[in-house]
Amino acid sequence: MGKTNHAAVALEDGSVFYGAGFGARGTVSGEIVFNTSMTGYQEILTDPSYKGQIVTMTYPLIGNVGVNPEDMESNSPQVEGFIVREVSRVASNYRSREDLGSFMERHGIVGIEGVDTRAITKLLRVKGALNGVISTVELDRERLVEMAKACPGLVGQDLVKEVTCERPYEWTETSPWVEETLHHLKIKPQPEFHIVAIDCGVKWNILRIMKTLGARVTVVPARAGAEEILGLGPDGVFISNGPGDPQGAPYVAETVRALLGKRPIFGICLGHQILGLALGGTTYKLKFGHHGGNQPVMDLTKGTVAITAQNHGFCVDEKSLPGEEVALTHINLNDRTPEGMRHRRLPAFSVQYHPENSPGPHDAIRHFLEFFERMER
Repeated sequence: MGKTNHAAVALEDGSVFYGAGFGARGTVSGEIVFNTSMTGYQEILTDPSYKGQIVTMTYPLIGNVGVNPEDMESNSPQVEGFIVREVSRVASNYRSREDLGSFMERHGIVGIEGVDTRAITKLLRVKGALNGVISTVELDRERLVEMAKACPGLVGQDLVKEVTCERPYEWTETSPWVEETLHHLKIKPQPEFHIVAIDCGVKWNILRIMKTLGARVTVVPARAGAEEILGLGPDGVFISNGPGDPQGAPYVAETVRALLGKRPIFGICLGHQILGLALGGTTYKLKFGHHGGNQPVMDLTKGTVAITAQNHGFCVDEKSLPGEEVALTHINLNDRTPEGMRHRRLPAFSVQYHPENSPGPHDAIRHFLEFFERMER
């Protein structure tokens, strides 16, 4: 498993925790956040939205079901580092092809186990997200804290350019798991609309769902302009999730602004924030963000509540949106922050959470169906 005897994680506030390294050896830095999911560590590791971040898992035992090709959300892990209480030495699942430590070592991801993840989580909840480092080679306390303080953080950084695709491509993969969900919910295949997805760090399961529903999906780089996108003849435009500060990639908001009213638009997570910027709003950094598979969200249009998966550290400022043009559709019941919106006249809407994740319930898949309905109209 690539385990080493000594490793350390240090935070910019001066806190240092010692444990055992696993995965790759080395030193990595980034913003440290905590994720409250009990399952899905492979999806978390490979989610491009975690670029620039070190993830602490609050669930104490990680790695027990191994790693498999079907649950990848991108072609490799995207996190800067991984912090867990204990790594399972046994990978027991019929789909497992590799243990977690070997997977991380093969992809150069540094991990640390044997630390008090409850203490780290409490620090982050009280003080907010903190920059930090994990190292299996540097163990000096003062030097580690200096390195943590030197980390640039996420505000103003353009991390989208680090995870977007280099050139347009057609997405062809469907998902048997999505097909099973659609069959269970009695959802029929939709018309073969052409969707152009702006890749800000898109999760593969989003593309799998749209393809499984019947769409032809073309993925384009984040710097693709409105003219280039319209030249592909789309029926709708999707703005993907992605890492970091939405204001660090203003070119995407400019493109979306130019597309408003010309095609139906649907955004998820960072795509929601970018749509907010395109509509004239602003965004701000949350204290410690929302990262996990158990976030309660209320649909204000129906008065219903869904338990959702989320991964974001920035938020649209509701007060900055033009109320006569934009309606808030969803709110987070933990902190009352915006989780969804729609334009009152134009076919543009978005959600902050991840409807493709389905951490248990599948009711959030209806957002994809709404996108198809808007394209049909």
